[in-house]
Amino acid sequence: MDVKKIELVVPPRPPHFVGDGFRVHNFIPSSFRLTMERMSPFILLDYNSKFHFPPSEKPKGVGVHPHRGFETVTIAYKGRVAHHDSAGGGGIIGEGGVQWMTAASGVLHKEYHEEGFSKTGGDFQMVQLWVNLPAKYKMTAPKYQALDPKDINAHTLPDNAGRIEVIAGQYKDVRGAASTFTPMHLFNAKLAQDATADFAFPAHYNTALLVIEGEVTVNGEEKAPTDHFVLFENEGESFHIKADREAVVLILSGEPINEPIAAQGPFVMNTREELAQAIEDFNLGKFGYLED
Repeated sequence: MDVKKIELVVPPRPPHFVGDGFRVHNFIPSSFRLTMERMSPFILLDYNSKFHFPPSEKPKGVGVHPHRGFETVTIAYKGRVAHHDSAGGGGIIGEGGVQWMTAASGVLHKEYHEEGFSKTGGDFQMVQLWVNLPAKYKMTAPKYQALDPKDINAHTLPDNAGRIEVIAGQYKDVRGAASTFTPMHLFNAKLAQDATADFAFPAHYNTALLVIEGEVTVNGEEKAPTDHFVLFENEGESFHIKADREAVVLILSGEPINEPIAAQGPFVMNTREELAQAIEDFNLGKFGYLED
């Protein structure tokens, strides 16, 4: 297979707070190359790099807010977060867990530091992805998938040099537990120092990686330090990474949804008319009720 070359290595932008509980670097959408269209089906990536929160009696987070037309995927690396939504979904995820919420036709939800974590404080590290939905699925019923670490299947590398945790899609003979509306792959590669791992995806899939911990060398030539994002060209199928020191790397690759995107705040639709309808439906209380 032809090698998938690097198009761009992106350092983290200055962080900003979402609510008072998520200190994030925004990678998607963030530049003329990392637009929603270029990165489809991944239309937002906020990364809460490792940050120490002091103890707090009142849990920090984001209050009740709406979504329609896409999915939110929260991946926990450090700390614990609680989720509640107006469709009845909810739970607590800690290190190694994933929350996959399909907003679709519309939900209200809120996300906070889990009460126990809030009281003790500690390191907090998360990724939140927004995954777009094709037009035919945007108005389907909301749903919620909670993946505990025990639910996430993994491929063990030779000599126990690491593991590839498969959240969605497939790596070699291992399939992920998350169900998706379009083809995509979402992995956590956890590598010992000097370990290598190879990956292969269709050339037209939009493919990238984010270095959560450590540092890796991609294709034997380009170094990607901690908290850096690597975008691959849409040519070639395969690439490999080597951990220059013990590393955790989020790998994402998905088939683009080649449809118009009309986005405004928490709504991602296909037309301006659909956006106006989403705002009207929210104002009319059609997204349900959720106590703040």
